[in-house]
Amino acid sequence: MEDGSKRLALLIDFGSTYTKASVVDEEQGSLEAHAEAPTTIQDITLGLQAVLAEIHAQCGAQLGQFGRRLACSSAAGGLRMVAVGLVPDLTAEAARMAALGAGAKVLQTFAYDLSPEEGQAIAELKPDLILLAGGTDGGNRDCILHNARLLAGLPLQAPVIVAGNRKVASRVADVLREGGKEARVTENVLPALGTLQIEPARQAIRQAFLERIVHAKGLDRAQSLVEQVVMPTPAAVLQAAELLAKGTDGIPGIGPFVLVDVGGATTDVYSLADGHPRQSGVVVHGLPEPFAKRTVEGDLGVRVSAQALLDAAGAGRISAETGLPQEEVPGFMQRLSAHPEWVPRSPAERSHDQGLAQVCVDLAVTRHAGRLEQVYTPMGASFIQHGKDLTGVEMVVGTGGPVIRAADPRAVLEKACYRPEEPLVLRPQAHRFLLDHDYVLAAAGLLAGVNPEAALRLMKQNLQEV
Repeated sequence: MEDGSKRLALLIDFGSTYTKASVVDEEQGSLEAHAEAPTTIQDITLGLQAVLAEIHAQCGAQLGQFGRRLACSSAAGGLRMVAVGLVPDLTAEAARMAALGAGAKVLQTFAYDLSPEEGQAIAELKPDLILLAGGTDGGNRDCILHNARLLAGLPLQAPVIVAGNRKVASRVADVLREGGKEARVTENVLPALGTLQIEPARQAIRQAFLERIVHAKGLDRAQSLVEQVVMPTPAAVLQAAELLAKGTDGIPGIGPFVLVDVGGATTDVYSLADGHPRQSGVVVHGLPEPFAKRTVEGDLGVRVSAQALLDAAGAGRISAETGLPQEEVPGFMQRLSAHPEWVPRSPAERSHDQGLAQVCVDLAVTRHAGRLEQVYTPMGASFIQHGKDLTGVEMVVGTGGPVIRAADPRAVLEKACYRPEEPLVLRPQAHRFLLDHDYVLAAAGLLAGVNPEAALRLMKQNLQEV
């Protein structure tokens, strides 16, 4: 519908802590309004109503004036998945990559024949979805059938997406259905050795999210206000990032970059780059890396996961970045974990929060980036590359409250960069830094599927260089 000469879209992100909404003029790709309010998990429409009231106050638009009303969500724990495959470095890793690319939080990855103890562990994790892979097409059949039988007997209601050996996939689905499980068959994530095919699994995960998970999370209560909750928030951000890197036929993208998203529970890293070796004589190990790759670190968050961050980084490192005395760090982190709604007010508190964000970015990008392993052969020393070589990436983009609210966001983003003293860690040698100050990336990801040029204009106009 029209608002004067404007064609407005309402784009909503139900976050685990805050519900955010952006109003975008699709003709210009301009941001007309932005608002946020605490997410109300018990009834998600209460927080949404507060956001809509603020949107109306800013731009005067009523709900009926929006031509599109699309939403994404990471509320109520986001999309929680378990991935199961045959070999850890092959089908299990391919399944994990597919789940992460679909915007899921992968609780755990399992490989080989599942034991009864592993089955019990899966049941205790209570995932929203299970992605079951195993065997190349025409390869091993026994493992995926064994795992299907074990999953069929678990006390779980989670749908199972079968993305393994296509020669036996229908039998696997039958085994699961006989055990009362919902099973969906899609293409094999690893149809042949060295051939990664994760997009069909990603689409199947997204479809399951639309059809079932939205209801399970209570998000369908917002259907009278929102046209559709179309995907998990990380999937929207990944879609936006890929569009921003590649562009459209009519508008060029900005080229390769790394995106860091620091939150209260996790830190997500997205790399938009081919990641091929930049040095001669380097041999790549493992599966081919996708151009658009996401990893999520569930122990690197500045609120809910503060205790896990302390375990991962240590009090000394956190003290060095935040300026807190080392003996005060454990108590500070415990308070953050107990009160995730805390917002820094004073300059000192903002400095502490920025320091935590710096620690998260440093650790998360180190885990995401590829690395070189030096090996010795009869021909002399050589290198094996694991993961992506990001040293050719010249740009880092930052989003998430702890980055956006930082007094010096550039200092946070610089923690993603290559260090000469760690030459085997292939982090970006970036010299440009952009900030998603108005949280437009998730909104752009929602818009990208229906109006990519407007989504690209939105990002180009609103990402700020710092």
